[in-house]
Amino acid sequence: MHSVRSGEEQFSSPTYAGRAIEAPLPKNRLPSRGIGPRAAYQVIHDELSLDGNPTLNLASFVTTWMEPEAERLASELAGKNLIDQDEYPQTQELHRRVVSIVAHLFHAPAATDAVGTATIGSSEAILLAMLAHKRSWQLRRREAGLDVERPNMVIGADVHTCWEKFARYFEVEARVAPLEPGRYTISAEQVEPLLDERTIAVAGVVGTTFTGQLDDIASIASLLERVKEERGWSIPLHVDAASGGFVLPFCAPELVWDFRLPAVRSINVSNHKFGLVYPGMGTVVFRSRADLPEELVFKISYLGGEMENYSLNFSRPSAQVVLQYFNFLHLGREGYNRIVKATLAAAQALAHRLQELDELELIGDGSLLPVVTARARDPKQLDLTALSARLRERGWIVPAYRLPPNCTDLEVVRVVVKESFSLDMAELLARDLRWAISRCRNGADRRPTPRLRPHC
Repeated sequence: MHSVRSGEEQFSSPTYAGRAIEAPLPKNRLPSRGIGPRAAYQVIHDELSLDGNPTLNLASFVTTWMEPEAERLASELAGKNLIDQDEYPQTQELHRRVVSIVAHLFHAPAATDAVGTATIGSSEAILLAMLAHKRSWQLRRREAGLDVERPNMVIGADVHTCWEKFARYFEVEARVAPLEPGRYTISAEQVEPLLDERTIAVAGVVGTTFTGQLDDIASIASLLERVKEERGWSIPLHVDAASGGFVLPFCAPELVWDFRLPAVRSINVSNHKFGLVYPGMGTVVFRSRADLPEELVFKISYLGGEMENYSLNFSRPSAQVVLQYFNFLHLGREGYNRIVKATLAAAQALAHRLQELDELELIGDGSLLPVVTARARDPKQLDLTALSARLRERGWIVPAYRLPPNCTDLEVVRVVVKESFSLDMAELLARDLRWAISRCRNGADRRPTPRLRPHC
């Protein structure tokens, strides 16, 4: 949320000696007179240069680079609204193909009629999935003559904020399995005590935001199968594969976490992460049409021709969906295999360099997901927030934060390694980490000597 500025007006001063902008421009109100497009571009371009360098943004999971042909497609698609299915039927066909490919990637059973849709990132995908599971639970309870009050869901403290949003926005009790020192994920052991007949779903995470580790999906799925048999509670398992969905199928295809487990009824993935598509795009896939109550799918005809819609918002860009199809065609399985393995290699190289630093202790080593996390061996000697600030002086954006309950006393730093992060950059980051640690330890305030950054 952004507050509306009031009081004294602020202005952007004329630049470039008044060549194109002769008078100050109001910042927070609509100018009475506009300026030329080239001048407007230059003003905004120059102001945005104060942002961090996306290539050195190691905090974000989202894709920051695509190929020139993808850039061209994105420009051509800027005016196409994905919702206009009747006007843009072939764009909708590419949307269908993307969902189908994702479903196959996650081993959706051939005998079921798996369904899904592209979303604006994994947050919308998770909200849609949990709405479906909540409504399915309500329908089952009503058919059995039972009340539908006080629904709950079971999640780990390692989940993304969007899970808390769902609980608060849609009035579902969130039963949170806390973390423990040395254990930053959840398994069946933490889930079982929280289940009851009012549990609408359990969430498991494949690639947590905090440490890049994996919940024990197989054990949770086995638990839910046993609970269904012994107590008659039909509790679906939703897998939040926002980070791992486009990594594990290529680096660890033998790891069973997806629709190969019968209890898994829905999965979300962030295509704009390791699907290698610009933000924002996600996908949600249901194991079967039966997992998506028909009443949640709207039939719309006022765009000319009847279409189905299952989304939280209506209009959305079509570019990211088409760009995902571009990647599928261009890279294929072999290409994703190559990129994932190279990215993991860079992450593990960085992890190896961090292990050489006496002041840091690894938590996540980048072995399954290209995410490297570390803690200070002695927090009294090394403040990770100060370390993060020192790294910003060299251009690196490396976040420092505390883990969720019951590990709030533990602060970590995290590096998300993306395709654009090379082995050379791992060496440079390790060198700058040594410099930053030395400055934090001795309290030096002298700013670093500038040096050229790599062109990536």
